[in-house]
Amino acid sequence: MEMNLLGISALSFASVALLTPLLIRGLRTLRLTQPIRAEMPADHQAKKGTPLMAGLIFLIGVLMVGLFSPSPLGLYLCATFLLFGLVGFLDDYKKAAFQDPRGASGKMKLALQFLFTFALIAVLFRIMPVDTDIVIFGDMKLDLLPVVYLAVMSLFIVGSANAINFTDGLDGLLIVVAIPTYFFFFVISDYPEVKLFCLTLIACLLGLLIYNIYPAKAFMGDTGSLAIGGSLAFLAMIEKVEILIPLLFLVYFAEQLSVILQVWYYKRTKLRIFRMAPIHYHYSLKYGWSENRIVLVFGLVSWMCCLLCLLLWKLIY
Repeated sequence: MEMNLLGISALSFASVALLTPLLIRGLRTLRLTQPIRAEMPADHQAKKGTPLMAGLIFLIGVLMVGLFSPSPLGLYLCATFLLFGLVGFLDDYKKAAFQDPRGASGKMKLALQFLFTFALIAVLFRIMPVDTDIVIFGDMKLDLLPVVYLAVMSLFIVGSANAINFTDGLDGLLIVVAIPTYFFFFVISDYPEVKLFCLTLIACLLGLLIYNIYPAKAFMGDTGSLAIGGSLAFLAMIEKVEILIPLLFLVYFAEQLSVILQVWYYKRTKLRIFRMAPIHYHYSLKYGWSENRIVLVFGLVSWMCCLLCLLLWKLIY
């Protein structure tokens, strides 16, 4: 099984690394490129015209999982990735095709995410047993009514997917931060499908990183970032590690919280807490950190969170 995992992930990496230049060329030909908001920093204005929607290359990973693990759970994991990726694709297409930085309507994107989340949760309850409690420590659990659990998990999944989407703001940032998160689920899971899915996605992320590291030749866009967000959120639900999520998703939640605080504080005081939100821009504008430095630091924090969660997982479960 380990050899199969390594072989499939190696094939995924090689396919993404070799085919991404073709995708980039196609996106350029179709003029599906990134528009930049006027308020973005000067160094980001230079990124206008970079091919968008390179996250489409992750379809290779989904195809690999579907081919080599066509079980209900394997196909389910592919569905979480594809449906959230579809929402991102609709947003990216409007941005790129019409050169509109605002993209699709926020209300439409949220409506689709909640619709897909409800449908996916309903399917999950049919294909595998799902406890509606939250493990606190050992046998200590928080018992929730099914309707309460569903409401809480739906909010968590959509909120987490968007938090992870916020993290995709600098060249290579989301890739470097997401790899440790997928690695955590790869290590702890007893499901072969989850292990294959996580390792394959790590391989695809590494393959795209070659072209997404600063200066990026292409952006994954919401097509990739929302797909990553949705799949990671559902992995947390499948593996029943809800209690560890605040630490495991620390970087993503920090990015999202910085946006929420910035908007809330500005509406009341007309002042800003951060030079710009999400918070990765603050480190660039206030402290002069380079993109590569921010990516390295945030990536190290994500790895630290991953390793701490592995230790806590050993103790709690």
